[in-house]
Amino acid sequence: MRERANARFCRFTTKFMYNKNMYKILIVEDEINIRDELATFLQTNGYDVQTVVDFCDVSKQILDSDVHLILLDLNLPGIDGNHIAKEVRKQSNVPMIIVTSRNTDLDELMSMHMGADDFVSKPYNLQILLARMERLLNRSYEGDNGSKLFVAGVQLDVAKSTLTYNKQSIELTKNELRIMTTLFKHKNRIVLREELMSEMWDSDMFVDDNALTVNMNRLRKKLAYIDLENFIETKRGMGYLINE
Repeated sequence: MRERANARFCRFTTKFMYNKNMYKILIVEDEINIRDELATFLQTNGYDVQTVVDFCDVSKQILDSDVHLILLDLNLPGIDGNHIAKEVRKQSNVPMIIVTSRNTDLDELMSMHMGADDFVSKPYNLQILLARMERLLNRSYEGDNGSKLFVAGVQLDVAKSTLTYNKQSIELTKNELRIMTTLFKHKNRIVLREELMSEMWDSDMFVDDNALTVNMNRLRKKLAYIDLENFIETKRGMGYLINE
């Protein structure tokens, strides 16, 4: 009976709305007016917003969404938000704020035990919610001096020297990390070969044009392992480009 009741929610899963901010927010809220008001407010304040509009396998939608923060209601069609939080926490540490009409201490305690990072009761002040979001995002992504960079669903962790896409990761050498960091910081424009060679230069090694080519070829082979064969575009006679 419950599966049949939920079947009508199993349609196209998310609605996308974009702007230029690097942080992507996923709103999991079934009340349309609240969802749309919150999405518009966050867009106005510079965030990319995705909203769940159908509620079949929400946990999978969250894990597949590649967002930086979840705003999760507890009272969802056919499932409790705490169960979703628990399932997501088994595979992901994505920051999560519970936004709900439940307002008891027990509700808050249960949500925290299920893996939520914060708990906000409805009705809420939008500016206060925004401040809580910004604090959590700052603590989660900028506490390491901004060592995580994002382009088109690809995460570069400068501190760990890893690159992650679609839950697959590769480790980068020192020179590969310098190449990727430069390309990430200058996304959507051509980075000249001379710029990359300058970034690769250190006191121990002279980097010439051939050394750059060798490092770039090795890097491309690694990227192919995680299905990013065409992530770096070559601009002949000039340099390289990655686009968001």
